[in-house]
Amino acid sequence: MARQSGVIKGVLGVVAALCLTGSALAQEPATELPIGFVDLADDPRYDPDYAYNFVPVRPLGPAFDGAALGVADAQQIGNVINVDFSLRRASGAEVTELVGAIEGWVSEGIHFVLADLPGDEMLALSLAVADLPVTLFNVSAYDDRLRGESCQFNLIHTIPSRQMLTDSVVQYLVSKNWRNILVLQGPLAEDQAIVDALTQSVNFFGARIVDTRSILLSNDPRDRDEGNMALVTAGANYDVAYLADADGEFARFYAPYQATSPRPIVGAAGLVPLAWHWSWDRAGAPQVNDRFEDMHGRRMDDTDWAAWAAVRAITQGALRSQSTEYGSMLEFILSDRMNLDGAKGFTMSVRPWDHQVRQVILLSTGNAVIEFAPLEGFLHQTNDLDTLGADERVSACQF
Repeated sequence: MARQSGVIKGVLGVVAALCLTGSALAQEPATELPIGFVDLADDPRYDPDYAYNFVPVRPLGPAFDGAALGVADAQQIGNVINVDFSLRRASGAEVTELVGAIEGWVSEGIHFVLADLPGDEMLALSLAVADLPVTLFNVSAYDDRLRGESCQFNLIHTIPSRQMLTDSVVQYLVSKNWRNILVLQGPLAEDQAIVDALTQSVNFFGARIVDTRSILLSNDPRDRDEGNMALVTAGANYDVAYLADADGEFARFYAPYQATSPRPIVGAAGLVPLAWHWSWDRAGAPQVNDRFEDMHGRRMDDTDWAAWAAVRAITQGALRSQSTEYGSMLEFILSDRMNLDGAKGFTMSVRPWDHQVRQVILLSTGNAVIEFAPLEGFLHQTNDLDTLGADERVSACQF
């Protein structure tokens, strides 16, 4: 928390130092700094039909809402440095439509764009605009490959990677000496990606996967055994069950309290790793949550936070570089001088080897944050936040 306090004082000092400049510019028109936002018109991740009895198994709402809060928060700094931050949105059925929108925006001077897209579409978009003077902020795709073998220099990730999430859980399990893990894996490609990330985490931190068993939510009587939590967990000797269920429905509705043995559940249910949770009550988080709820009438979730944090990074780029010129702002955002306040305690910055934003991961139940990672005792030679996710020495990213 001392780190957080120092950063806040430092930023306020910059703002105070610029007040005289802001006063001198008061008679001049403000410099326009519009920020782009792109998403799919019918993104299946936000399909309300995937909620059962109003229990969400998808993001609670569009990440655009988090960006809107970020721009509203930016106005105070904008008033000081005489910059007018604004938000432009484009939705399309296909990536090609979004590429066209970004091409038009670049010609109008928009060089920072938040992208709320699934992994495949995120990669396609970043490749399509690679030759343009534009930087994309990934606010919703957890795919490790976007930080690894498929990484792109024009992509910055404010949403954590899957491995950051599994690393945080395994740190907690190791700290409790719950090292024997039974993996329950769903049928989706995303579920396999979670298991792949978990395997990396387990191997690195010294835990053990005792078995991997399939789970399936189906009305087909031939799949009945895979949909029965008691049968799936029978005969296993384990300390904790990790649910690799990206879809979320099995984990939230059919897993809790239905295993054969009284063992904790983590992953997609029970103790869940998140970028953000409404109950987080430190480092200014209650104020962020209150402002979001007042603006949008719902609770803030991971993708909302990631979009809000992306706008804050762009705002700090203008403030600290004392410029709205794209090159100067980007140079600062990617530099080790970035000390972004994400209301999560540790200050955040962009990893130079894969452009993932370093950040705390919250380990949460439905009603409370139980712990946050990196946990005490998990140390790194330069930055403890780099104990979460692929470190430079093992990264597959080659810009």
